[in-house]
Amino acid sequence: MKIIAFVGLPLSGKSTASSVAKELGIPVVVMGDVVREEVRRRGLELTDENAGKIANELREKEGMDAIAKRCVPKIREAGREKGVVVVDGVRGIAEVERFRKSFGDDFVLIAIESPIELRFERAKKRGREDDRGINTIEDLKKRDEREISWGVLEAMKSANLTVENISDIEDFRDKIRNVLKAFTRCAEVEVEIEVNPTEDIEKVKKAVENLFPGIELKFDEERGILRGKTENLERFRELLRMQRILDTARAELRRGWKGNESTVFLNKQAATVSRINFADEDVVLSPIVLTFRVYGVNFERFIDWIAPETRDGKPVKEIDLWGDDL
Repeated sequence: MKIIAFVGLPLSGKSTASSVAKELGIPVVVMGDVVREEVRRRGLELTDENAGKIANELREKEGMDAIAKRCVPKIREAGREKGVVVVDGVRGIAEVERFRKSFGDDFVLIAIESPIELRFERAKKRGREDDRGINTIEDLKKRDEREISWGVLEAMKSANLTVENISDIEDFRDKIRNVLKAFTRCAEVEVEIEVNPTEDIEKVKKAVENLFPGIELKFDEERGILRGKTENLERFRELLRMQRILDTARAELRRGWKGNESTVFLNKQAATVSRINFADEDVVLSPIVLTFRVYGVNFERFIDWIAPETRDGKPVKEIDLWGDDL
């Protein structure tokens, strides 16, 4: 099981990073929830001041790794199905040491850095209950000092890697998404199609859905581009076998292969009747552009999984992308 933890000063972007993990289907254990649960259990109002007092009290009574120790069983439980868990809210080096002792090399720490001015702006916009006491930058500095006293800076220095959160939220989300995928197992396809003015956009969407059921597609009206991503590759994989074009698909994927991805082009009209017909990039009717990406496995194995070698038109060997050969 892989444990990926985020550490950073208050409002640096840990919650946003965790939301990206959830979108990728990765379970998240929020360390601050342990404190918030204790605040509520005692019948106290959930404010920054009360949360800070309870967090300090737990650390004084049970050790600086008190909250981490309470999270370890939650992490083990959360990771049973997916084999990967994200931990939001490491506050100190003692917690890092606890997790490294509990999980060894399976524990990965990611530091998030963001300037105080941007973090203060987020406090004003976020409006979470325990942010109520942050009305000025000085208030945020006091909160920083409290977490610095817990060893958060030492924890950040010990991180396996650092991500900067200094621009817009989508840029940061993309950074986190790429980092998480690098540590998890994922195979996906990104679809991009230029929709001509004479074409019915709904018919184009249906053509894509024939190959990748359930894909969410968005249309950029300004550029006339339809885009979407999905990890559901089973229908596409099935069609390659039904149409007996595994060798062609294998050759096309190898031709467009670079690093952990490969780009291929499909005939748009063929897709309207659920057929895969590979095309050139410069066909008269703009093609469906597919970019396959894999994380956590060699791309060669991905090709062997989606389009294995054949003999007499049949796969020589079918494999499980993530596990043992079938």
